[in-house]
Amino acid sequence: MTTATVTASFSPKRSSNGHRFEQPEETTSSVGGAMLPKFLSDLSQDLVEVTLELNDDNDEIVLCSVAPAADDVSAADGILPRSMSATSRRIRRTFGWLRSASSRTTASNSEPVEFALSAREARRLKAKLQRTRSSARRALDGLRFISRTTVGANGAEEQWKQVEARFESLADDGLLARPDFGECIGMVDSEEFAVGIFDALARRRGQNITKITKEELREFWLQISDNSFDARLQIFFDMADSNEDGRITRGGVQELIMLSASANKLSKLKEQAEEYASLIMEELDPENLGYIELWQLEALLLQRDVYINYSRPLSTASVAWSQNLSSFMPKNLFRRLSRSLQCFMLENWQRGWIILLWVIAMASLFAWKFYQYRKNRAAFLVMRYCLPVAKGAAETLKLNMALILLPVCRNTLTWLRSTRARSFIPFDDNINFHKIIAFAIAVGIIVHAGNHLTCDFPRLVNSSPEKFAPLSSDFHGTKPTYKFLLTGAEGVTGILMVILIAISFTLAARRFRRNMVRLPAPFNKLTGFNAFWYSHHLLGLVYVLLLIHGSCLYLAHKWYEKTTWMYISVPLLLYIAERSVRTCRSQHYSVKILKVSVLPGNVISLIMSKPPGFKYKSGQYIFLQCPTISPFEWHPFSITSAPGDDHLSVHIRTVGDWTQELKRVIAEGDDSTSVDHQARLVHIGNLDQRGQPRLFVDGPYGAPAQEYRNYDVLLLVGLGIGATPFISILRDLLNSTKTAEEQMDSNTETSRSEDSQNSFTSSSLTPGDKKKSQRTTNAHFYWVTREPGSFEWFKGVMDEVAEMDQKGQIELHNYLTSVYEEGDARSTLITMVQALNHAKHGVDILSGTRVRTHFARPNWKEVFTKIASKHPYSTVGVFYCGMPMLAKELKVLSHELSHKTSTRFEFHKEYF
Repeated sequence: MTTATVTASFSPKRSSNGHRFEQPEETTSSVGGAMLPKFLSDLSQDLVEVTLELNDDNDEIVLCSVAPAADDVSAADGILPRSMSATSRRIRRTFGWLRSASSRTTASNSEPVEFALSAREARRLKAKLQRTRSSARRALDGLRFISRTTVGANGAEEQWKQVEARFESLADDGLLARPDFGECIGMVDSEEFAVGIFDALARRRGQNITKITKEELREFWLQISDNSFDARLQIFFDMADSNEDGRITRGGVQELIMLSASANKLSKLKEQAEEYASLIMEELDPENLGYIELWQLEALLLQRDVYINYSRPLSTASVAWSQNLSSFMPKNLFRRLSRSLQCFMLENWQRGWIILLWVIAMASLFAWKFYQYRKNRAAFLVMRYCLPVAKGAAETLKLNMALILLPVCRNTLTWLRSTRARSFIPFDDNINFHKIIAFAIAVGIIVHAGNHLTCDFPRLVNSSPEKFAPLSSDFHGTKPTYKFLLTGAEGVTGILMVILIAISFTLAARRFRRNMVRLPAPFNKLTGFNAFWYSHHLLGLVYVLLLIHGSCLYLAHKWYEKTTWMYISVPLLLYIAERSVRTCRSQHYSVKILKVSVLPGNVISLIMSKPPGFKYKSGQYIFLQCPTISPFEWHPFSITSAPGDDHLSVHIRTVGDWTQELKRVIAEGDDSTSVDHQARLVHIGNLDQRGQPRLFVDGPYGAPAQEYRNYDVLLLVGLGIGATPFISILRDLLNSTKTAEEQMDSNTETSRSEDSQNSFTSSSLTPGDKKKSQRTTNAHFYWVTREPGSFEWFKGVMDEVAEMDQKGQIELHNYLTSVYEEGDARSTLITMVQALNHAKHGVDILSGTRVRTHFARPNWKEVFTKIASKHPYSTVGVFYCGMPMLAKELKVLSHELSHKTSTRFEFHKEYF
C-alpha cells in the first residue's frame, strides 16, 4: 500500500446563470452547485492537495482527502516533479486531470470545456469523500419503489407471492402486458411511473419489449425490491437515461419530474416541469455542460437533509429538539400510578362529577318512585314488581326529557362559557351529554313501555275480582280490557310518543344523518341532514303528548302527584325563549354579500357585511339562513375573519343539498357582483351587491376553540375544511401579540390572565411558583388535506401570518396526503425540487405560500413528543376539527403524553 500526496492547481468557472446563496454556519461544505458552493469556493485557490492511497496489488486507488494546499507551498513547489516515481506515474495515468501548472494555464485559454470537466471531476471526488457511512445509511430509507403500505411487514418471499398471484390474474397466455406492470407490483395508481420503471429495466436487458414472462417479472421484481440504495438509484437514473450514455439532460430530468407529478396527481407541478428541471440543472450543473451524471443525482439525494434544512429558515417549521422525555416519567411504580391517576382526574373530573350527579339523580328518583308504588298494597298485589319498575323508569324519563333540552340551548351555553361556570362544567361535551341522555331515554322507554305492555297490563286484565276490587275506583268501577288500556288517553299518547321518538332517534343516527345509508326512491329522502333536522322538530309534538300523558294517570289523581309538568316546564320554556330570541335576532342580523371567492375543491368564500353590534370571539361559529333556498333551514359555519375585522367571512364546502343550492343561487346573481376565482386577502370597497341573495345570520355561538387563551401553547389540527376555526385564531393571536408588544414597556407584568384556573399549576408537575403569562406564547398549526388546491383557500392568510410572525411564535405545517410519503421513489424528486425552489424563491411549489408542504400524514406521536420537549411544564390546548376518525388517536396521545411528560395536553374536538 502506497500513499501519495498530489498538489494540483484548479481554476473552476461558474455558470453565468448560477444563483449564489449564503451557507448556514452550521452547514458543512457539500457537493451541491449554486446553493452549496463552499467547496468550489475553496477550489478557487491556486492549489489543492489530494491525498490518495494506491494498492500495489490491484492498482486500486482510494481517495483519502481533497483540501486546499498549505500556505507555504508555492506554485512551483506544488507542481509534480518531472522525475516521478512509479507510484506518481500510475496516479497520473489514472487521473488525467492532474497536470502541471503551466499546462493547465495553457488549457485555461484554449479549452474552457476541459476545465469545466476538471471542476466537475473535483466535485465528484468531493462527493465520493463526503458519502459517509451515516448518509448512506439514511439513504437506504429513500428511493423506495415498493411502498411500505403495499406489502406490509411480510417477508420477501411473501411479498413475491402476492406479486405472483396478481400476475396470474393479469397475464394473458403467460405474458404480462407493459401497462399492467404497475398494478402487478403494487403501484395501482402510478401507471405512468411504473411504465417508466418497466422501460428502464427492459433497456438493461437490451430489449424493447411490451410483454414479459413470469421469470422476467421475477428478475424485475428482485431489482426494484433490492435493499441497496445504489441499485435503486441506478434504476431511478436509468428511467431518464433513455439513450444509455450515462448522462441525463434537462429533458430527462423534466421527464422524471412529469412521471413523479403524474404518480402523485399533481397537475400543476406537471405543467411547470420544465421550469423545475431547469432549477435542478442549475444546481447540479454549475459548469453548464448540459447534462448530469449518476454521482450528481446521488449527491443531491444524499444531501437531502442539507437542502431541506437550508430552506427551513425561510419557512415556519419546527426547530431541533434535544430534551430527553424519559427523564420526565417517574421510575418508581407507585409514583407512576399516582401520576397516572392524577392526570386522569385532571382530565376527566369535570365530566365525572356531572355524570355522577346525573346517575345519582336518576337512581334516587327510580328508588323513590319504586318504593312509593311498592307501598301501594292494592296495586302491588295485582301487578307485583312490574308496576314499581315501570313507574320508576317513568320518573327517570321525566328527568331526562327535561335535561335533554339544556345541552342544545346554544345562547345560554355561549353565555355560560364566559362565566366561571366553565371551570367546572365541560361545555365542550354538550352534544355528547345530549346523546347520552337520549340513550338513557331509549332505555327508559323500553323498560317503562315494556313492563306496561308485557307485564302489568296482562296482570291487571287477568286479575281476579277479589284482587281488582281495591283498584276498581281508579277505573270507574269497571275492570279494563287490554284494548281499553291501549286506546285510552294514556295508551294512545304513549304509543304516539314511542313512534315519534323512534323516528327522530333513527334519523338522527350517524349513518342516516351523514347520508351513508342508501335507500331507493322515494325513501332516499329519509337520509341526510334535512331529514335529521325536520324529524327532530317532531319532538315538539312529543312534549305536548308528554304533558297530556302525564295528566291522565290511572293510579294518581291529585295534582301534586302528577309531576310531569314540574320537570319539563322550566327547560321547555327556556328552549322556547331561545328559539324566539334566535328568530328575532336573525331578522336584525341581515347581511349583504360583499365578495364571493370560488375556490378549488368545491369551496366558496363569502365576505359579508358585519351587522351593527355583532361581536364574536375567534373560534366561534354562526348559523346562516338563505330565505331564497328555505326559510326554515339554518346551517352552522365557522367564522374565519378576525374579531377586529370590519366584515364577516366564512368558507363553505359545497357537499350537501343546501350548500350546493347556495352556490347555484349566488352564481345566478348579477354579473356585476364581484366574484373572485382565486383565494387571496380581500380588500372591501366599491363592490356591487345587486342581484345577490339575502342572508340571515344567527349567533355567534360558543365552540371549544374560543377558549384558546386559557392555554400556554396551542396545537391546532384541521382536516380539510376543518381548518376554518383556526384561521381566525391565528390572525387574532398575531394581532394581539403585536398590540401587547407596543404596550409592553408601560404594562410589563401588570396583567394576568383571569382564566389561570385552567392552567397546569400542580406543584408536583411545576417547579417552584412559576406563573403563567396572560397570553398564549406559541401555536402549532397542522393542516392536513388530500387536495393540492385546498391550499388556495387560505393562501393569503398563510402568507400574512408567515410575514407578520417575526418571533416564530406560530409554526405552520401543511400536509398533503395525496402525495406519497417522503422516501418513496415517486415523491423523492418532488421533495428535492420543493427544497430547491423554497431556498431560491422562498415559495413552496405545492401551496404557493412560504409554508413548506410535507407529504403523507403526520406522525402524530412524533408531533406530540416534540411539542412536549419544546414546552416543558406547560399546558397545551389541543384543538381538533375534522372527521371523527382522527379524534380518537389525538385524544389517546394527549392522555399518554400527559402521563409521560411534564407537559399537560388537554384535548378538544369539533366535527363537521
